[in-house]
Amino acid sequence: MSMKKAKMMLESKDIRPSFQRMKIYKLLMETKEHPSVETIYNELKEEIPSLSKMTIYNTLKLFVEKDLARLITIEENEARFDADTSVHGHFKCLKCGCVIDFPVEETKLPAPGNGFTVDNIDFFVRGTCPGCRN
Repeated sequence: MSMKKAKMMLESKDIRPSFQRMKIYKLLMETKEHPSVETIYNELKEEIPSLSKMTIYNTLKLFVEKDLARLITIEENEARFDADTSVHGHFKCLKCGCVIDFPVEETKLPAPGNGFTVDNIDFFVRGTCPGCRN
């Protein structure tokens, strides 16, 4: 993803496209690893020495509020982020810790009744990935 596209995406959600926000969004879009704040910080700290973990946290919180990212909390003490906001599941390998997306057919999910409104669907599976199994 180019910085120009990152800027356009942020502006489309009424987010001021600062250099740090564009770099964080670009990184989030380019990875399938569902990074944590710590992972993003370690990836960008050399390029942006003034970047703080609090800036990353606040930026990701804004992205989640504006539906540019999803907060993935497969484990209580582990917050990861995903730029794919479509309905899909997450598989976490209990051996290596990787988190992998898998498709979920939205039409086959149970529809809430009695006046409930669905704001988010989380589908988490834990087990062993093929790489660790071999």
